[in-house]
Amino acid sequence: MKRIVIDQDLCQACKSCVLACMLKNSELNSLLELDLTDPRNQACNKIVLNRGGQVIPLFCRHCDEAACLEACMSGALQRDEETGHISCDQEQCAGCWMCVMSCPYGLIFPGVRNKIKVTDTEKETDNEHESKTGNKNKFVDEVANKCDMCAGRDEPSCVANCPTGAIKLIEVQTRQGVLR
Repeated sequence: MKRIVIDQDLCQACKSCVLACMLKNSELNSLLELDLTDPRNQACNKIVLNRGGQVIPLFCRHCDEAACLEACMSGALQRDEETGHISCDQEQCAGCWMCVMSCPYGLIFPGVRNKIKVTDTEKETDNEHESKTGNKNKFVDEVANKCDMCAGRDEPSCVANCPTGAIKLIEVQTRQGVLR
């Protein structure tokens, strides 16, 4: 199974990996078009500082014994038998957040489906909607958002866009043996 590993000594907290992930998960073609204030533009990884001020890059581990997978009541989280990676079928996700609460690494996030709620009866402006509801965004509903290792690509965007080479994709042994 291929997993992402990080050399913390090489990580400069530039967040190129975060931006690359956001862009990959959007429908945009250029980083220059990416609206960082739009909650639909989410990354599935994050860079934090620990109590000592050290950079800690966090990425989904696609755990062998995945608590998120066990907690998913709707069956939206599934493990790919060939790759071993866990992905979320957002159409099946019920938005119950059991996976979010069960991930010991905090790497499944409440997200939004990539659809904006627009109906014939709802013609109010964003400002009118915000004043009525307190919410400036009109989304259909919320779903779990997690790393899918850039399924369908040879290399995850975070790995490909790391300027220092701190993020690598390597083959690892699992309890079931090496998956190919």
